[in-house]
Amino acid sequence: MADHQEATVTLPSAPASVSDARRYVARVLAEWGLADGTEDADTVRLIVSELATNAVQHTLGQSPTFTVDVRLDREEQLRIGVTDSHPRHPRRLPAAVQQDNGRGMVIIRCLTAERGGRLSVTPTADGGKTVWICLPWTVPVR
Repeated sequence: MADHQEATVTLPSAPASVSDARRYVARVLAEWGLADGTEDADTVRLIVSELATNAVQHTLGQSPTFTVDVRLDREEQLRIGVTDSHPRHPRRLPAAVQQDNGRGMVIIRCLTAERGGRLSVTPTADGGKTVWICLPWTVPVR
């Protein structure tokens, strides 16, 4: 394997883009031969859905686009970042049992930690942020 593989897509900050982001990452995983259709790939798609949803819903319409970056490095770490131009970092919101939202960051944090990964937020040079996860990922031997 090369030092790393990377793929990036920029999408409009609109609800329909959440499923586009999920499909994009699924396609990248499949192209890289990273066990598409496995529980880990399904988990990554769920995490991407939550990250993209946050980029669309919680930037208060101030970020016209968001970017999804997928990277696999030679140390077998899969990193997925979602970048938007809004400076506010995601935060855990209180959610009542009957509410349909407010659990995205909890879901991301739990799924990432369950697989031995980490979740982080880093500011970008333009005043926005990247919310990213890094997961250990075994590359299949070919």
